[in-house]
Amino acid sequence: MRLATDWREYAEQMLSVCNATPALETLSPDETYVTRPDFRPPTRFERRGARLGHGVWDLAYRKRN
Repeated sequence: MRLATDWREYAEQMLSVCNATPALETLSPDETYVTRPDFRPPTRFERRGARLGHGVWDLAYRKRN
């Protein structure tokens, strides 16, 4: 599962909820954010945010067996 947002508070909430979900395992080595994967093109909102100096936070998880 991949998630991305340009709202820092939303990213922190997603990180908190997903990391606390036993069925999910983070793909981040430090249990925080991951680099935007090359296969995910930047969205219109992301491009606009970059022009305005906003950050974008990507999260990645997989289902635990």
